[in-house]
Amino acid sequence: MAISILVVLLFLLTCLTPFLNPQKVWFIGFCGLITPHLIFLLLLSIIFWLIAKPKLALIPIITLLIGYKQIQTVFAFHIKESFTNEKKTNVIRIVDWNVRSFLGLSKNKETQKHIKENIVQSILTLQPDIICMQEFNNMPVTADNISLFTKTHPYYFFSEDYSRKNGYRSGCIIFSKHPIIQNNKTKYLIAESLIYADVVKGEDTIRFYTTHLQSFKFKKQDYDDIEKIKQQDEDVLIASKNIFYKMKLAFKRRAAQTDIVTTETAKSPYPSIICGDFNDVPNSYTYFKIKGSNRQDAFLQKSFGIGRTFNSLASTLRIDYILPTNNFTVQQFGLIDEGYSDHSMLVSDVQLKK
Repeated sequence: MAISILVVLLFLLTCLTPFLNPQKVWFIGFCGLITPHLIFLLLLSIIFWLIAKPKLALIPIITLLIGYKQIQTVFAFHIKESFTNEKKTNVIRIVDWNVRSFLGLSKNKETQKHIKENIVQSILTLQPDIICMQEFNNMPVTADNISLFTKTHPYYFFSEDYSRKNGYRSGCIIFSKHPIIQNNKTKYLIAESLIYADVVKGEDTIRFYTTHLQSFKFKKQDYDDIEKIKQQDEDVLIASKNIFYKMKLAFKRRAAQTDIVTTETAKSPYPSIICGDFNDVPNSYTYFKIKGSNRQDAFLQKSFGIGRTFNSLASTLRIDYILPTNNFTVQQFGLIDEGYSDHSMLVSDVQLKK
């Protein structure tokens, strides 16, 4: 019974994630990460107590009912359909992808040579109207990655957040098939910027945002430390401290960036769509704050399951999103993982309501 009560209390604490800012209550960020596991344990608890003492099953049942919003953001309950490449009339197709600087995942040098062209082909095959990318890099002289897209998407806005003397630039970028009449960016103290582009399609003007919020900044040593923790290595205490510190710092920085995103996106005079790598799960202050009550989650509207988008670490990390305002109808949504990045590509067809 003690274990069941502990799971209940932890889950009820996760229900507070929309209201507690990690800048002030940093540990709430950890709660969001374990929410799917807590839901699973509560379901097991219901089954156990129905067999052992049916009346006690009411405790986990009531707990899940209290946290129904958390469950709704973790799991999509729609029958999953294959993404259809053919676009319907008046539909806007959006691709969002953290392309990991076109580095790929393979250590094979021959494979690495083709990563960039594979990524470009994967995107352009879908014939999107809008392409949002994070961790995009460009070197006009030796690696003009922008030109790979401008033949089909001549309008773009690049944040250029990081630069080197050799001409290297990296950051977030938005490409569009349709004219961009205005764009701007809002810088954070650290991490890639929040950028937007106002796109005119027919008689409609739509604002598209993309951003890349603070990550945990895990390096190879950190992933090794995580393995030590899993295997209960003798250095587990040191490893845990290192991981804990990086995660705590990221939760605080991401919360500050989240407040900026919320403030800036509220200023849009047009229907808008936010795409990007939030580096946070649906059961988080980041997600609830940015999504708010006036946005939809394209994944939740058209998919089934948990929807993992970050392909390292845990299988429950959905941290990339396409969030249109309620002015849109989500027609379809797809997650595509071809092994070219540590993130899956997101693609969605949306239609502006008339």
